[in-house]
Amino acid sequence: MSFTNDQLTRDDFLDGAIKIWQPKNGYRAATDPVFLAAAVGAKLGQSVLELGCGAGTALACLCKRVEGLDAHGLEIQVDYAGLARRNAVDNQLGYWVHDGDLLDMPEAIRTASFDHVFTNPPFYNASASSAPLDAGRDTAHRIGEAQLADWIAVGLRRLKPKGYFTIIHRTERLADILAALDGKAGDIRILPLSSREGRTAGRVIVRARKGAGGALELLSPLILHQGVAHSIDEDSFRPEVRKILRNAQPIVI
Repeated sequence: MSFTNDQLTRDDFLDGAIKIWQPKNGYRAATDPVFLAAAVGAKLGQSVLELGCGAGTALACLCKRVEGLDAHGLEIQVDYAGLARRNAVDNQLGYWVHDGDLLDMPEAIRTASFDHVFTNPPFYNASASSAPLDAGRDTAHRIGEAQLADWIAVGLRRLKPKGYFTIIHRTERLADILAALDGKAGDIRILPLSSREGRTAGRVIVRARKGAGGALELLSPLILHQGVAHSIDEDSFRPEVRKILRNAQPIVI
């Protein structure tokens, strides 16, 4: 099954530098995949893999910022994988999208290794009553068969020695993320994302290096919005955040 055009919108990311087809009523990318892509420190000629690439927003943002990547995405939902391929073509970006489950990967991914693996995995447990009702959004947000520890373990296995794993997730899952990385990756950097000054961080970006040593470092939070509350009709992103979301400025972690 695939989406028809009347079921889709085509939305601007990076201030219109890329345009992403995504469903009107399914899982819709917002800022998380842009922040995730910005935090991946890939360089020209390196190989990268996104686990659960959805419609390809993070992949597209990364490939737009860094030319010459050997870039791949894995997506379990075939309709979203189809959108990711369409978005690659329409934005003239050379990434590859593979259909498959991270617990039963296609051979092309299972036998490869990468300089960077990154992911924005499901937020909810399969039994969570707060999980969305829409089928596509539900799959995108539920953990189901693959638990968070599986996403991290699979990501680490697909990395080259000393390769980098980057994840964005809810802050309350930070302890689970660190437990899954323990003994397998080091040089861990944690970047909290807070909506406004004085607010608790709702998201974290965690970057770790496979087989590396080094102490864990908790970075100063990235504050997304100006002011203590939303008070204007237009967005209130801070200038440094606008550069990330609109100008593909990398997040140095």
